[in-house]
Amino acid sequence: MSTTLLGGITPQQFLTEYWQKKPLLVRGAVTDFPELMDFPRLKALAQRDDVESRLIEFKRDRWHMEHGPFEARRFAKLGETDWTILVQNVNQHVPHIAELLYRFNFLPYYRLDDLMISYAPPGGSVGPHYDSYDVFLLQVGGRKRWQISSDDAANFIEDAPIRVLKDFSPQQEWVLEHGDMLYLPPKYAHHGVALDPGMTYSIGFRAPTQQEIANRFLEFLQDELQADGMYADPQRQPTATPGLIDTGFTADIGGMLGAIRWDDEMVARFTGRYFTEPKAHVFFEPPEAALDFDEFAEQVAEHGVALDLKSQMLYDADHIYLNGDELDAEPAARPDLLRLADARGLPPGDYDEATLEALYTCYDYGYLYPAHV
Repeated sequence: MSTTLLGGITPQQFLTEYWQKKPLLVRGAVTDFPELMDFPRLKALAQRDDVESRLIEFKRDRWHMEHGPFEARRFAKLGETDWTILVQNVNQHVPHIAELLYRFNFLPYYRLDDLMISYAPPGGSVGPHYDSYDVFLLQVGGRKRWQISSDDAANFIEDAPIRVLKDFSPQQEWVLEHGDMLYLPPKYAHHGVALDPGMTYSIGFRAPTQQEIANRFLEFLQDELQADGMYADPQRQPTATPGLIDTGFTADIGGMLGAIRWDDEMVARFTGRYFTEPKAHVFFEPPEAALDFDEFAEQVAEHGVALDLKSQMLYDADHIYLNGDELDAEPAARPDLLRLADARGLPPGDYDEATLEALYTCYDYGYLYPAHV
C-alpha cells in the first residue's frame, strides 16, 4: 500500500484512531493513478444495462433523479451546471479502477463494497446527506468543496427522490483537489459541491443491517435444515370452541420450532456464501472459445490467472467461497487457492494437478481467466 494513501499514518493507526470514529482529510492521498477515467467513458458505462447508474439534478428548487441505463441523447440535454451522474461498481468493469479499490486491502474483502464514480460540472451535488457506511471520497480532476457535520439528525426533505437533509449546519469545510481524499465514518453528514468539472471516486464499505442478515440466514436454513416428523396429538380431547387456538397447541408448535438448531460451522458457511454472492445485476459468461484443460494449463504456466473483476473470493479455516458457492477442491489445492483469494490472481508457474483442476472449473464458469486475457 502506498504510504501516501492514509497521509503517512499506518493502517493500524488509522483503524485505531479514525475508523468509525472521526473524519480524516488526506492531501495528495493518490499521486500515482494507474490511469484516469474520462467523462465519455463514464457515460458509456451509464448507457449499459448491466451497470447501475443515476442522474441527479437540482432545478427549479427541486431535486430530480433518474435511473439508467441512459440513452446518449439524454446527456446532450444536460445544462452546464447543477447535475451529477453516478455510476456504481465501476471496479467490476474497468481494471485500473479495480486496482485502485484493492489498495484498500488493509481491510478485508468482505467489507469492501465497490468504487462508485460520480461526475459533476460546477454546482453539481447530491445535496447534504449521510451514508450508513464508511466511505473514502477521492477527488479526481477539478475541485470540490466538502462541508461536514457530526450533529445533523435524520431530518430529510419530504417527497424528495433522494435522501437530502432538510437542515444542515456544517462544522468543517475543505476544498479537495486532484488526489485529495476525505474519509468519513458512518452517519457523518456531508455536502459536496463541484467547483470545477471533475469526478469523485467513492470507496464504499458493505454494512448489511441485522434484519437483512437475519432474513438471508433464514433463507439459508431452508436449504440446510432437515426437520423430521410431523405434528401429532394422540391425547386430543373434545372441544366446545373449535375456532380457538389454545395455548397447548401454541406450545406444541413452539416446541417444534425450538428444535431448530444451527452451529458455528453452519454460520461460517452462510457467512462465506452471503458475502461472496454477486449482486442481482451481476452475471458471468463462460469463455466463448474455451481452452481445453491442457491448453489452459499451458496458459497458466506462462501467464498465471486473474479473477474476473466481478468475482468475490473468500475463505475461512475449512472452506473456500467463490461467488456465492463453496468451491469443491482437493486439499492439496488449498494453499494456492488461498493465495488466489488474497491477491486476486496467481503468478505464472507450474501448479499441481489439484490446483489446475480447481482453477479450470472456475475458468469454465467465467470466474477467472489466464492473466493475459
